[in-house]
Amino acid sequence: MWRSGPPAAAGGNMSGMRITLPTGTRAEYVEADEPRGGLVVIPDIIGLRPLFDEMVARLAREWRRTVCAPDLYPGREDLDLEGRLAAARELVDDEVLADVVAAADACGVEPVAVIGFCMGGMYALKAVATGRFCAHVPFYGMIRVPEAWRGPGQGEPLDAVSAGDPSSVLAIIGTADDYTPPDDVDALAATGAGVVRYEGAAHGFVHDPARPAHRPDDAADAWRRAAEFVEARCAAS
Repeated sequence: MWRSGPPAAAGGNMSGMRITLPTGTRAEYVEADEPRGGLVVIPDIIGLRPLFDEMVARLAREWRRTVCAPDLYPGREDLDLEGRLAAARELVDDEVLADVVAAADACGVEPVAVIGFCMGGMYALKAVATGRFCAHVPFYGMIRVPEAWRGPGQGEPLDAVSAGDPSSVLAIIGTADDYTPPDDVDALAATGAGVVRYEGAAHGFVHDPARPAHRPDDAADAWRRAAEFVEARCAAS
């Protein structure tokens, strides 16, 4: 089971490496021993950093999946949080999803699931329309694009889910998260997607133990559910 505390060092030969995808985007990659399949991890808006390097290594070890995590802002990795928020409207879904699919291909093993956090969770939802993944687990991913992020290259996550297989989705949601208002969550559930609501949890309550919003017990439960969902969906694919 995924524990909610600081990630431990990866065991065995599961050391990560930065690779460059065919799209030109950098990604963190860890090959699992005797993998059951692949896993794409889409980071939050802050992007690749030690938190995600450690997560990728740990998921490879504990989930026994070869893992690849692409950056969300290729060529602009030095942007700070404010810069990334301002540049969100410039993101183009086709380009981001091309990176996500390239990361799946880079795993070199099938089937491949995708998980994502915050903005990465939004793109895990948008990836449903690609049909590439056996399972999608968005952690507090936006179900509708926030107004401040809307740009000409952006489509709605909810539309992407409806265009694909909603049953391949398990959304991890905090009820106190302003980025996922109740009406949006209800609309996602109405498509047939799975939704797990954590009462009183705010945005970002799972993946970063350093965040004030972190809730260790809920985080551990969310990781357990995510692992079981991915395993069941991908075994059946």
